Amino acid sequence: MGARKRLAAKERKEALKTQYFASLQNVPSSPRKMRYVVDLIRGLEVGRALATLRFSQKAASVPLEKLLRSAVANWEQKNDRKAEEGELYVTKAFVDEGVTLKRMRPAPQGRGYRIRKRSNHVTLHVGSLND
Repeated sequence: MGARKRLAAKERKEALKTQYFASLQNVPSSPRKMRYVVDLIRGLEVGRALATLRFSQKAASVPLEKLLRSAVANWEQKNDRKAEEGELYVTKAFVDEGVTLKRMRPAPQGRGYRIRKRSNHVTLHVGSLND
């Protein structure tokens, strides 16, 4: 690896030390369905976001609630203290498309219809407002 790439990698690694996030890979729901739920909590205070996810009827809210708790735990681990009420906010949250499993469903007259089983990757960043 060249010196320029090594320095850039070192800078990226140092930047990650000041960010508090959690990511979830290969969630077996479509990215569109997950984005509906992520849009509900983006920018909210963590306690309010957890309450929103707890009482949401969407199935995607269950893994997202677990992911948010993990992001808060990561923040607490890096700062060596508990997060106070109203201190943390969901600063960034985004959903990327994961792998798509392609399946076939029998159709009339010997045909086959394609089924695309989509998955997604979710990343949640938490932090205080003055960060």
